[in-house]
Amino acid sequence: MFLSQAGAQPRMWEASPSEHKKWVEVFKACDEDNKGYLSREDFKVAIVMLFGYKPSKIEADSVMSSVEPNTSGIVLKEFLSIVRKKKEAQVYWNEIRHIFTAFDRHYRGYLTLEDFKKAFRQVAPKLPERIILEVFREVDQDSDDHVSFKDFEYAMNYGQK
Repeated sequence: MFLSQAGAQPRMWEASPSEHKKWVEVFKACDEDNKGYLSREDFKVAIVMLFGYKPSKIEADSVMSSVEPNTSGIVLKEFLSIVRKKKEAQVYWNEIRHIFTAFDRHYRGYLTLEDFKKAFRQVAPKLPERIILEVFREVDQDSDDHVSFKDFEYAMNYGQK
């Protein structure tokens, strides 16, 4: 109830000119034969270069299935769009992690009802305690009186998709 009304909205993120240039350079470096597109394997190498991890088969399949049907791979424009979305998601996840860490003052890796009360007193001092309790219970998905980062992340993303 409460969270669906207050769903967190990711901020729009724009690449700096130097970051955009880096993405183009990575595309060109991975397009070794100057085909004008990246194959599945080229794409995987580009993601490793930019994000430091090898995309899973599922991620690669998803990207390749979204490629224009009359092309043999990912053209620069599509690649830049994919990378921008990945970077936006990364920035948003980092913001969620930062908020969670600010609430987790004892560095336990979870939040208690007391942590919630302290946080809400800072950002919404007039919010009734019953609402804070309602929010805590909604976020604590497994009802163990602890809100894990996974619970918190889910709540922050609730209603986004």
